[in-house]
Amino acid sequence: MTSDEIRETYLSYFEQRDHRRRPSASLVPATYDPSVLLTTAGMHPLKPYFMGLEKPPHHRLTSCQKCFRTPDIDKVGLTTRHLTFFEMLGNFSIGDYFKEGAVEFAWELSLEGFGFKPEDIWITVFEGDDDLGLGPDEEAIAAWEAVGVPRSRIVLCPRSENFWQACPTGPCGPCSELYLDRGLQWGEESDLPGGENERFLEYWNLVFMQFNQDPVGTLTPLPAQNIDTGLGLNRMALIQQGVDSIFDTDQFVPLMELGRSLATQEVDERALRILADHTRGMTFLIADGVVPSNEDRGYVLRRLMRRAIQQGHRLGFEGEFLPKYVEVVRETMGAGYPELEREKDTILRWVTAEEQGFGRTLDTGLSMLDDLLARGEVSGEDAFRLHDTYGFPIDLTVEIAGERDVPVDIAGFDALMEEQRIRSSAAAGRTVDVSYRIQGAEPTVFTGYDHLEERTTVSAVEEQAGRVLVKLAASPFYAQGGGQVYDTGTIECEDGDCHATVAEVVRVGDDQTIVVEPGAGALKPGERVVARVDRAARTATAANHTATHLLHAALRERLGTHVRQAGSYVGPDKLRFDFTHGQRLSPEEVKDVEDRVNEWILRNDPVAPVTTTLVEAQERGAMALFGEKYGDVVRMVEIGDGSYSRELCGGTHVRSTAEIGVFKIVSEGSSASNVRRIEAVTGPEAVVLLRNHDALIREAAHLARTSPEHLPEKVAQLVADAKKAAKATPTTEVDHAALLGEAVQVDGARMLTAAVDGADNKSLLDLVDRLKNQLGDSAIVLGSRLENRVALVAAVSPALVERGVKAGELVKVAAQVVGGGGGGRDTMAQAGGRDPEKLDDALAAARDVITRALTTS
Repeated sequence: MTSDEIRETYLSYFEQRDHRRRPSASLVPATYDPSVLLTTAGMHPLKPYFMGLEKPPHHRLTSCQKCFRTPDIDKVGLTTRHLTFFEMLGNFSIGDYFKEGAVEFAWELSLEGFGFKPEDIWITVFEGDDDLGLGPDEEAIAAWEAVGVPRSRIVLCPRSENFWQACPTGPCGPCSELYLDRGLQWGEESDLPGGENERFLEYWNLVFMQFNQDPVGTLTPLPAQNIDTGLGLNRMALIQQGVDSIFDTDQFVPLMELGRSLATQEVDERALRILADHTRGMTFLIADGVVPSNEDRGYVLRRLMRRAIQQGHRLGFEGEFLPKYVEVVRETMGAGYPELEREKDTILRWVTAEEQGFGRTLDTGLSMLDDLLARGEVSGEDAFRLHDTYGFPIDLTVEIAGERDVPVDIAGFDALMEEQRIRSSAAAGRTVDVSYRIQGAEPTVFTGYDHLEERTTVSAVEEQAGRVLVKLAASPFYAQGGGQVYDTGTIECEDGDCHATVAEVVRVGDDQTIVVEPGAGALKPGERVVARVDRAARTATAANHTATHLLHAALRERLGTHVRQAGSYVGPDKLRFDFTHGQRLSPEEVKDVEDRVNEWILRNDPVAPVTTTLVEAQERGAMALFGEKYGDVVRMVEIGDGSYSRELCGGTHVRSTAEIGVFKIVSEGSSASNVRRIEAVTGPEAVVLLRNHDALIREAAHLARTSPEHLPEKVAQLVADAKKAAKATPTTEVDHAALLGEAVQVDGARMLTAAVDGADNKSLLDLVDRLKNQLGDSAIVLGSRLENRVALVAAVSPALVERGVKAGELVKVAAQVVGGGGGGRDTMAQAGGRDPEKLDDALAAARDVITRALTTS
């Protein structure tokens, strides 16, 4: 059976038995699930159903879920089975059948669907655990005996083997695993399932989801008994295709063959496996909206990409090769995952950019690492410099050092990383705590799309840790979510005896809880109340939310369809929009985007929320946010005729674009590696900003003794007069024009690295001072070969210091290459060295640092 046939056999079997087939959820978990960076199991997207937070679309579900497990990255290639990215087939019961039903289905499909012999199947069950207060799973044993499995082939296993939990907390329960006995040629007579042997191969895990673990070690029964099973598609392919390694199955053979065809050096099987696995993983991660960065899941992606690039380098691959791997992944997996075709251009863009960027520094980093390894150890400071300055991942340093038996001071590296995190840490957003949920209360009906005042009933009131939590039968208040802030307002009793101010509206699954600050009187269950939303704040927030949709559309139109929302803040004061893009926007691009948004605002296009099915919305090209979880029925916000903006969105919006008034971009900068951030204001806030700008222009014109209309000409004249009055200070006989001609553009800035032989440090300082005035926003590194020594000087403009380029760091990196040292301020620094022959290499190292900082800022 091919992998595609295995997938279809499984899904169609359960579909015929009243299971609703679900498409794979994204590898990026839903935003309200902070427990994992990436989806690691088939049940992750279904957690709200298992925990009773949301109503499932059907009581029986089946899916083939894309999964990614980061702990296995270092194991890939060392074994024949470990993968980072894999497919997990599963059937799920939410409060329907339990152990008996799950066992019957697994037994029947194993025999009739996959063709296994009954006598070759062994079973493991949970033996119990004193710490959890649980005994052996007798119910599971009885279920297996009922379908014909003799007690002699049912093996009791400890909690470490047969108690399942995806995370330290959350849904969990005992499990029962199915093993295939491959015969004595694979092991010994004494071997048993669950042990360390090759004879028994586990292929299916049935999890009996009975408990929620929170805190660790404390179990409470779930609202309903559930079934969660997982059958690894790639493991089943290994069995069905009769091969010894997953890398010999049909999904991997083309990737392994590609690696062999590209290798110009001795083929290393481990390197080929790493390339095959990692290129699959990176392709699917990018297709699901992840971009390479130095944080969270973006770092996981970057680690995969750079590890693959290094392995290709080891095998002697020539030219760019990641796009070739991506194409093979798309050809072999595209039929089952249409997003690979849909996001083809975006995938190619990011793998090409990362390969080009890391390729520039890989050789330099490897050269420096070679020097460090020759000393016999790599200090924490050295490892940190490789990571921080050259973008050389610590795991590559450890891996390469390990191959040569050279120790790396990981503790020292971790300490320096922690210091850096403390310096650059930003407050993280609060995640929703299910403790805000009021047990037993009926779900609230949200009415805030239609009106801002609701006469309703208090359904529950509860005090928790000094907070007063309220649930209304119907609520006009928007709960925080999708980047939009919560509504504020008031709740008053109809008879006027009580009053409370809404302090926060918390989203709990599909429901909401209101946190109030009590005023006069007290809200009580059953009380009739009037709930009023702060109209001014809601109106401003709605304008900013619709503006983010327009901004998203304008960015994709101007920059390309690789642009995807990567985060947002929508409040009454401003909007903040993070998006995937690899470089700083030019002033012209910012202007074009701003003009386009205002053009759409002036057109007064209608803004129409539409309730439709997820399938229909996707067919109509609606944009979905990565990391958001959508049901079968969705709310789609369409602007105009939908030709330029159509997004899945649960937020509040204006009725037509003209209600936004005016849109003004306040700033554009870097949020993270390969993620840009735009902040903007609309409506009255934008008017205030523009008036302030006018006032500044008038004040500047007054000081320059001219009119606002002639201010640019007056400033230009003043600058020209200042330059003319400045006395040129000769430094050394250098062709300034030729030096200026060597300056190159890098992401909106100028970079100049050059050798000026014969000039001493003072002459270099004078020269660099003149050059920086002529180059504007720039990073300059000059070096001079003197008798038996080298002089180095660097100058960086303040604007580039903000983007991560620092003069002291530049001369330090360059000086190491020429066997010296030095330092200075962020804007000016100097150094020396003892090896004039390596000056060109030193300048190249400085260029790499500048380029990397500018292209990732």
